Amino acid sequence: MDPFLQAAIDEARLGLSEGGIPIGSVIVHQGEIIGRGHNRRIQSGSPTLHGEMDALENAGRQAAAVYRECVLYTTLSPCSMCSGAILLYGIPKVVIGENRTFLGEEDLLRSRGVEIEVIQDPECIRMMEEFIAARPELWNEDIGE
Repeated sequence: MDPFLQAAIDEARLGLSEGGIPIGSVIVHQGEIIGRGHNRRIQSGSPTLHGEMDALENAGRQAAAVYRECVLYTTLSPCSMCSGAILLYGIPKVVIGENRTFLGEEDLLRSRGVEIEVIQDPECIRMMEEFIAARPELWNEDIGE
Protein backbone atom coordinates (compact mmCIF):
# COMPACT_ATOMS: atom_id res chain seq x y z
CA MET A 1 0.00 0.00 0.00
CA ASP A 2 1.24 3.45 -0.89
CA PRO A 3 1.94 5.20 2.44
CA PHE A 4 0.40 8.46 1.21
CA LEU A 5 -2.83 6.79 0.12
CA GLN A 6 -2.80 5.02 3.50
CA ALA A 7 -2.50 8.42 5.20
CA ALA A 8 -5.54 9.63 3.22
CA ILE A 9 -7.45 6.49 4.27
CA ASP A 10 -6.47 7.15 7.88
CA GLU A 11 -7.91 10.65 7.53
CA ALA A 12 -11.14 9.21 6.08
CA ARG A 13 -11.44 6.82 9.03
CA LEU A 14 -10.89 9.71 11.42
CA GLY A 15 -13.71 11.64 9.75
CA LEU A 16 -16.01 8.66 10.04
CA SER A 17 -15.14 8.23 13.72
CA GLU A 18 -16.15 11.88 14.25
CA GLY A 19 -19.57 11.25 12.71
CA GLY A 20 -18.62 12.66 9.32
CA ILE A 21 -18.28 11.48 5.75
CA PRO A 22 -15.31 9.12 5.25
CA ILE A 23 -13.26 11.01 2.67
CA GLY A 24 -9.63 11.86 3.38
CA SER A 25 -6.83 13.63 1.58
CA VAL A 26 -3.15 14.46 1.93
CA ILE A 27 -0.92 16.83 -0.01
CA VAL A 28 2.62 15.65 -0.60
CA HIS A 29 5.59 17.84 -1.51
CA GLN A 30 8.95 16.23 -2.24
CA GLY A 31 8.03 13.05 -0.41
CA GLU A 32 6.64 14.75 2.71
CA ILE A 33 3.02 15.33 3.74
CA ILE A 34 2.53 19.09 4.04
CA GLY A 35 -1.24 19.01 4.55
CA ARG A 36 -3.77 16.43 5.62
CA GLY A 37 -7.48 16.59 6.10
CA HIS A 38 -10.83 14.89 5.92
CA ASN A 39 -14.37 15.84 5.06
CA ARG A 40 -15.58 17.88 8.04
CA ARG A 41 -18.82 19.30 6.63
CA ILE A 42 -20.94 17.57 9.25
CA GLN A 43 -18.58 18.15 12.18
CA SER A 44 -18.04 21.85 11.35
CA GLY A 45 -21.37 22.70 9.75
CA SER A 46 -19.38 23.81 6.71
CA PRO A 47 -20.50 23.68 3.08
CA THR A 48 -16.89 23.63 1.82
CA LEU A 49 -14.74 21.48 4.11
CA HIS A 50 -14.36 18.50 1.82
CA GLY A 51 -11.31 16.30 2.36
CA GLU A 52 -9.20 18.03 -0.27
CA MET A 53 -10.18 21.51 0.90
CA ASP A 54 -9.37 20.59 4.51
CA ALA A 55 -5.95 19.28 3.44
CA LEU A 56 -5.26 22.52 1.54
CA GLU A 57 -6.35 24.57 4.53
CA ASN A 58 -4.13 22.55 6.84
CA ALA A 59 -1.15 22.91 4.49
CA GLY A 60 -1.33 26.64 5.12
CA ARG A 61 -0.12 29.28 2.70
CA GLN A 62 2.35 27.89 0.20
CA ALA A 63 4.21 29.47 -2.68
CA ALA A 64 2.85 28.70 -6.14
CA ALA A 65 6.12 26.89 -6.88
CA VAL A 66 5.41 24.46 -4.02
CA TYR A 67 1.93 23.58 -5.28
CA ARG A 68 3.34 22.95 -8.76
CA GLU A 69 5.51 20.19 -7.23
CA CYS A 70 2.79 18.53 -5.13
CA VAL A 71 0.78 15.36 -5.44
CA LEU A 72 -2.69 15.34 -3.90
CA TYR A 73 -3.96 11.99 -2.63
CA THR A 74 -7.66 11.59 -2.03
CA THR A 75 -9.77 8.58 -1.14
CA LEU A 76 -12.56 9.62 -3.53
CA SER A 77 -12.69 11.23 -6.97
CA PRO A 78 -12.66 15.04 -6.50
CA CYS A 79 -15.89 16.99 -6.92
CA SER A 80 -16.18 20.20 -8.95
CA MET A 81 -15.17 22.44 -6.03
CA CYS A 82 -12.12 20.41 -5.09
CA SER A 83 -11.10 20.00 -8.72
CA GLY A 84 -11.31 23.78 -9.11
CA ALA A 85 -8.93 24.20 -6.17
CA ILE A 86 -6.53 21.65 -7.69
CA LEU A 87 -6.54 23.68 -10.92
CA LEU A 88 -6.32 27.03 -9.12
CA TYR A 89 -3.19 25.99 -7.25
CA GLY A 90 -1.63 24.17 -10.19
CA ILE A 91 -1.29 20.79 -8.48
CA PRO A 92 0.04 18.57 -11.30
CA LYS A 93 -0.94 15.09 -10.09
CA VAL A 94 -3.87 13.56 -8.20
CA VAL A 95 -3.93 9.99 -6.91
CA ILE A 96 -7.51 8.81 -6.33
CA GLY A 97 -8.39 5.93 -4.04
CA GLU A 98 -11.58 5.13 -5.91
CA ASN A 99 -14.13 6.53 -8.36
CA ARG A 100 -16.76 3.78 -8.39
CA THR A 101 -19.07 5.31 -5.80
CA PHE A 102 -18.61 8.85 -7.17
CA LEU A 103 -16.98 10.01 -10.39
CA GLY A 104 -15.85 13.59 -9.98
CA GLU A 105 -14.27 15.98 -12.44
CA GLU A 106 -11.45 13.70 -13.60
CA ASP A 107 -12.03 14.54 -17.26
CA LEU A 108 -11.79 18.27 -16.52
CA LEU A 109 -8.57 17.76 -14.58
CA ARG A 110 -7.07 15.64 -17.39
CA SER A 111 -8.14 18.22 -19.98
CA ARG A 112 -6.13 20.81 -18.07
CA GLY A 113 -3.00 18.67 -17.93
CA VAL A 114 -3.37 17.15 -14.46
CA GLU A 115 -2.05 13.60 -14.24
CA ILE A 116 -4.73 11.32 -12.72
CA GLU A 117 -4.03 7.93 -11.20
CA VAL A 118 -7.02 5.88 -10.00
CA ILE A 119 -6.21 2.99 -7.65
CA GLN A 120 -9.69 1.42 -7.02
CA ASP A 121 -8.54 0.58 -3.51
CA PRO A 122 -10.90 -1.96 -1.87
CA GLU A 123 -10.85 -0.16 1.50
CA CYS A 124 -11.80 3.17 -0.07
CA ILE A 125 -14.64 1.52 -1.99
CA ARG A 126 -15.87 -0.37 1.10
CA MET A 127 -15.87 2.73 3.32
CA MET A 128 -17.94 4.75 0.84
CA GLU A 129 -20.35 1.94 -0.04
CA GLU A 130 -21.04 1.28 3.64
CA PHE A 131 -21.43 4.98 4.41
CA ILE A 132 -23.77 5.63 1.47
CA ALA A 133 -25.91 2.62 2.46
CA ALA A 134 -26.04 3.68 6.12
CA ARG A 135 -26.42 7.47 5.70
CA PRO A 136 -27.82 8.23 2.22
CA GLU A 137 -29.29 11.54 3.42
CA LEU A 138 -25.86 12.85 4.42
CA TRP A 139 -24.23 11.60 1.23
CA ASN A 140 -26.92 13.12 -0.99
CA GLU A 141 -26.65 16.42 0.85
CA ASP A 142 -22.86 16.42 0.41
CA ILE A 143 -22.93 15.90 -3.34
CA GLY A 144 -25.72 18.39 -3.85
CA GLU A 145 -28.62 16.13 -4.76
